[in-house]
Amino acid sequence: MQVSVSDGKGTDFILHDTFYEENLGSLLVAEKREIFSFPFGDAELVRIAFAGIYIVYGDMQLYESRRLHFRMDDHHDLVEMHFTLSGKGIMIDDLSGGKYTFKQNEHNLHYTPSFNGVGEYEQQDRYKFFEVHFNTQFFIGLAQSGSPGLRRFADIIARGRASQFSMQNLPISFAMHQCIRDVMDCSCEGGLKLLYLQSKCIELLTLQAQMYENAEKQQRIITNSSDKESIWHARDYLLQHSLNPPSLTELARIAGINEFKLKQGFKQVFNNTVYGYLSDHKLVQAREQLLGGGIAIKEIADALGYSSVQHFSTAFRKKFGVTPGSLRR
Repeated sequence: MQVSVSDGKGTDFILHDTFYEENLGSLLVAEKREIFSFPFGDAELVRIAFAGIYIVYGDMQLYESRRLHFRMDDHHDLVEMHFTLSGKGIMIDDLSGGKYTFKQNEHNLHYTPSFNGVGEYEQQDRYKFFEVHFNTQFFIGLAQSGSPGLRRFADIIARGRASQFSMQNLPISFAMHQCIRDVMDCSCEGGLKLLYLQSKCIELLTLQAQMYENAEKQQRIITNSSDKESIWHARDYLLQHSLNPPSLTELARIAGINEFKLKQGFKQVFNNTVYGYLSDHKLVQAREQLLGGGIAIKEIADALGYSSVQHFSTAFRKKFGVTPGSLRR
């Protein structure tokens, strides 16, 4: 595959990528970590390929806000699960007319058999992402025994039409974050690594399909864009005041909706309860800090508002199955 990138200011970059073409059909796991320096920014990528699946994750930083032009030649037929971990951007495909938005903590499933268009990115925190690409025929085979939504999506793909699974991006659930972390931290080797990574990719697809089906069933609760904006406002306010969270009654008043709609709408949009979401958010933050090292466990517990190290350790072990201290060994 060849990817041509231009920043519209006379600066062009061409990337020739044969890694996944050479390894996509392999029964062994191939992995490659690279750092790229472009004239308009830099990126660090990890790429993993095996048996019909191509994983790529990493981050990108632009030196300034840019509108980049992309052209992908010899684009292979792949179905992409995209998870935006931080940052935001927009991709517009001139060939299909499709517009794809990427926002922090959101995901979707895309099929773009070819791409020639633009991407718009802001100079901001590093844009971090995680993607799983399935060989199209492999994906269609998986979808045949999947949910009704997956089967409908597979039928569109079989006709060669560019599409995305959900009309709107959905929030990345705690289970998805955990699955993504499991892939990044995989220490298996040989054939066991292939089986482990394959199972995790299918688990992610299953979680996506389940969330989509749940959202479809509960459309009647959040009936308009104003309601959805209120739910997102409630989420943002909750995280901004995570050390002293408001009651449900207070949060509903702040969001401008009634308490019933807040509870049911929050469950629909984020696949979690209000305070379950807050707890998961804190624990994910704690895990990243523990993995980064250099901060004492008590300091992390205090900073996240836990009443004691014991309370923090109990909650952490319940979610991750390990104690905070075990991540330091």
